[in-house]
Amino acid sequence: MSPRAAKSFPSPYDTKTPKGAEGWQGLYPYNLIFQENLRKQEEQKFWFCDSQHWPNVFKPFEVIGVEYASRCLGAYNTRHYIIPPANGIDFRIHLGYNYFSPVAVAPELIGDRVPHFMERAGHYFQNWAELLENWKKDVLKNIAEIDAINFEKLPEMVSLEDVKGGKGQDPSVQLFDDYDRLISLAYKNWERHFEFLNLGYVAYLDFFGFCKEAFPGIPDLAIAKMVMGVDSVLFRPDDELKGLAEKAVKLDLTAHFVAGKSAAQILDALKADSKGAEWIKAWEAAQDPWFNYTSGNGFYGTDEYWCDNLDLPMGYTVDYVARAAKGERLHRPKDELLVERDRIVSEYADALEGEAKETFNGKLGLARAVYPYVEDHNFYIEHWTMGVFWRKVRQLGQLLADEGFWGNATDILYLSRDEVRPVLFDYANGWAVGTPAIGPSYWPQEIARRTKIIAALETQRPAPAFNEPPAEINEPFTVMLWGITTEQVQQWLGADDSGKGGLKGMAASGGVVEGIARVITSPDQLGELKQGEILVAPVTNPSWGPVFGKISATVTDIGGMMSHAAIVCREYGLPAVTGTGKASTTIKTGMKLRVDGNQGTVEILK
Repeated sequence: MSPRAAKSFPSPYDTKTPKGAEGWQGLYPYNLIFQENLRKQEEQKFWFCDSQHWPNVFKPFEVIGVEYASRCLGAYNTRHYIIPPANGIDFRIHLGYNYFSPVAVAPELIGDRVPHFMERAGHYFQNWAELLENWKKDVLKNIAEIDAINFEKLPEMVSLEDVKGGKGQDPSVQLFDDYDRLISLAYKNWERHFEFLNLGYVAYLDFFGFCKEAFPGIPDLAIAKMVMGVDSVLFRPDDELKGLAEKAVKLDLTAHFVAGKSAAQILDALKADSKGAEWIKAWEAAQDPWFNYTSGNGFYGTDEYWCDNLDLPMGYTVDYVARAAKGERLHRPKDELLVERDRIVSEYADALEGEAKETFNGKLGLARAVYPYVEDHNFYIEHWTMGVFWRKVRQLGQLLADEGFWGNATDILYLSRDEVRPVLFDYANGWAVGTPAIGPSYWPQEIARRTKIIAALETQRPAPAFNEPPAEINEPFTVMLWGITTEQVQQWLGADDSGKGGLKGMAASGGVVEGIARVITSPDQLGELKQGEILVAPVTNPSWGPVFGKISATVTDIGGMMSHAAIVCREYGLPAVTGTGKASTTIKTGMKLRVDGNQGTVEILK
């Protein structure tokens, strides 16, 4: 390893483009790629790959997710709440993957931001329940408006009713308006996404900082356990399936739930059973809204949602029915978690007295009150909002495919959202003039070219980071959410790269387990998991909940104490080591592992 590599990651400007991906930069907005004339400034920043949220190469339209998320997060930090130590997170797309660079606040400016933050955030903390209820109403209203959008083929003639009524507009106006509204409504819900999220992190980090000062040497995991045992709507879809499984056993319907059969086949069999109607009624009642759920993470246009593919939830239900029939406990061990939580809180609280104890209890109470939102927002935004959004995008893609612009509904994803508007005008213009649109003679070959570029980018794993890291990484969001620590970065650089059977990460969820590894790099592989195996993945999604009752531990490449993998594993009582950097590429399926979620270590035993 060269001297430079020992202390620094490569520059993004020096990385090689995979063969066949030449010209990839043209697929993404100019402001999201590293510009040559800005090399000096860009190389002074430390960038890390956020494979936790965006593990796959972006198709051009899919960039909308990271653009909305990063801009809105930054605005709430920097302009809305004026969070003292943190501005936004700069981002770039390089070789198809997303890279982040947190923007810190200059130390001399932090003090001036504090009173603004205290007044603004204080208002939210004092009125949390009322404001959150208002948040939910607005988010659901926006979802309903997105769902009401319907992209239809332009008619042969403007309706006689519109002509006689003097409307003065043809249906192309509605087509343009609906597309613009689709983009705008998604943006509005991403604004709402961060209205409470950063405050949830802030409250927890405030409690975390107090504990670190009051109890020198306290493990991060002990602090995290003090707020576990939450009721999050993100767990509700999985809980619905568990309830349906238990109902199937109670109604003596287990014989109909056969592995390998489709949802349609199982439902047909149930219809023929005298008790089946009761179960089917419960199944249909669970779908709205809880089947607005994806096995992905909602950031990609091809993510499959339960409501669009009933084989997904039915497959999980079949597995739950088999386990329930054996008398296995399906639900999270919430009672045990609460006992453990209260035991830990009591031990530390008893070490304090007077004002310090009151402060501890106050900060803990606030952290617990706001903590559920850290997961809840995922269901309403990433799952529900984005599920409806992508369905409408594909509907528009199918309309244009039917008009010959391209071959399939998902081909629209190879255009940026700003390229779609001219396509709509091209379509409307050909309809208006009575001549063929130009798009069908242009887009098929252009989409084929872009498809090859995306496929070439997908052949190469993203670099974990770029440029020289800071001597100490202590920005709280970076550490808590992504698990990017000074120690972890040094491991990426090879400071501890013996490769002799051990990996170090974050002690994200307690417990020690030995078992067989199952490496999962895509939601499509979840069906391969066997009972008691250890899940090893670049990152897990909150929607993988149905498999957490099957596995014995989790190991991920990226993620901190507040990552979804860490939170979900604590709620399921499973050991977890997150932020290992390279577990999914070092460990192979079938290896025997020892996962120590208390120490944050993974040992390859065999």
